[in-house]
Amino acid sequence: MVVAEGDRSLGTVVDDATIKINIASKFISSENNLFININTIVLEGRVLLTGLVENQEIRIDAVRIVWETTGVKEVINEIEVGNKASLKEYSKDLWINTQVKALAARTLGLRAIAYNFETIKGKVYIAGITSKPEHVDELLGAVKTIKGVTEIVNYVVIKQ
Repeated sequence: MVVAEGDRSLGTVVDDATIKINIASKFISSENNLFININTIVLEGRVLLTGLVENQEIRIDAVRIVWETTGVKEVINEIEVGNKASLKEYSKDLWINTQVKALAARTLGLRAIAYNFETIKGKVYIAGITSKPEHVDELLGAVKTIKGVTEIVNYVVIKQ
């Protein structure tokens, strides 16, 4: 059962899930392994794209596909162009992301479910919606302490 998540209503959570499913479906049908190489986070119709692709054309194609999806209000393109991560790099990012999620749970408790995290080459992307800016400050402070984090990109929206 889906319940309201963080500062989003049940309707918004359902709308975001629908957008994410529609994007995933389009990525699966596309060429260039978009479904495998690109991660999507959807919050209130804002779509954050992260991942690593081989060339600029693939990056542009992914953004075009997302914009063509019904309900998308904004696309934040953080897709990087470059060589695919090695197993060692992938494992390191996975370990960092696991630590980020654990720290978020420890720092914010159940409120941590309002945030999404993605790590690419040591760069941690944080997205979410909150009405408590102090939670974001606590979270950013905690993430900075994790070994291997090279940069933190904050896409948390503060609602009044």
